[in-house]
Amino acid sequence: MGRALITALVFFIAVAGAWRPALGRAGIRPEPAALPGGRYQAVTARKEAPAVTVAPYRLDRQPVTNAAFLAFIREDSAWRRDRVTALAADGGYLAAWSEPLALGPNAAPRAPVVGVSWFAARAYCAARGGRLPTEAEWELAAAASPRERDGRRDPAWRQTVLDWYARPNPATLPDVGRGRPNVWGLSDLHGLVWEWVNDFGASILVGDEARLCGGGANGAIDPLDYPAFLRAAFRSSLEGRTTTPNLGFRCAYDGGGS
Repeated sequence: MGRALITALVFFIAVAGAWRPALGRAGIRPEPAALPGGRYQAVTARKEAPAVTVAPYRLDRQPVTNAAFLAFIREDSAWRRDRVTALAADGGYLAAWSEPLALGPNAAPRAPVVGVSWFAARAYCAARGGRLPTEAEWELAAAASPRERDGRRDPAWRQTVLDWYARPNPATLPDVGRGRPNVWGLSDLHGLVWEWVNDFGASILVGDEARLCGGGANGAIDPLDYPAFLRAAFRSSLEGRTTTPNLGFRCAYDGGGS
C-alpha cells in the first residue's frame, strides 16, 4: 500500500471518528450547563398547587442551530423536509430552508433552527443522548438573570424580559449566543425564539380551572409574571406536529451540578 493511500485512509478514519461526537454541536458549546434542580411551582398555577421537585440536570447553553440540525438529518433522512410524515410535522416544517439539505439565505448556519415539530426535536435530542427539557426544568433555568439564580423579583430584569417579549422576530433570525448569558451560562432563553418543552401539554390545565383564564390569573402565585403566562398560552396552543417560524428547542440531559 502506497504512502499516499495510507495517509488518505488515516485522514478518513480520523474524520469519521470525529464526526459522530460532533453531531449536533455545530454552533453551540460542546458542554451543556449543569443546574442543581430545585423546587418549582409554575407562577401560573393555583397557589395551593404542590411544587414539583426537579432533580439536577444539564441544559444546552444555546438553542440548537440550523447547522446542527442539518447534520442530524443528513444522518437520519427520515427527518428531511421532503420525507417527514404528516403525522410527525405539519406543512411548515423547516420552511425557512431553501432545500431539504440546504439552508439558504433565510436560515444562517448559526441561527436557531425553527419550524421543527416536537417529534423532530425529540428525535434530535435522543440522537445526542439527551431529551427535551421538562417545563419545570426550562422555567427554572429561565428564571435566572445574569446575576441571580432567580431574578424574577428584580424589577429591572423583569422589565428587560418584558421588552424582549414585546419585540417582534425579524424576518431572518440572528445567530445564537449574542445575548448575555444568565448565571448558569445559558443564553437566548428569552427574546430569540420560543422553545419546545417535553410536557408542553401540561400548560393547559391545573386543577379545575384553566391556567390562562381570568379567575386562574387572580389565584395564581404571581399574576404579574406576564412572560410566564405568555409561554403557558403559547404551549397550550401546540400539538406534537406543530411548527412555527419562531419555535426552536434545546436539549436537556440527566445529572447536573450543585
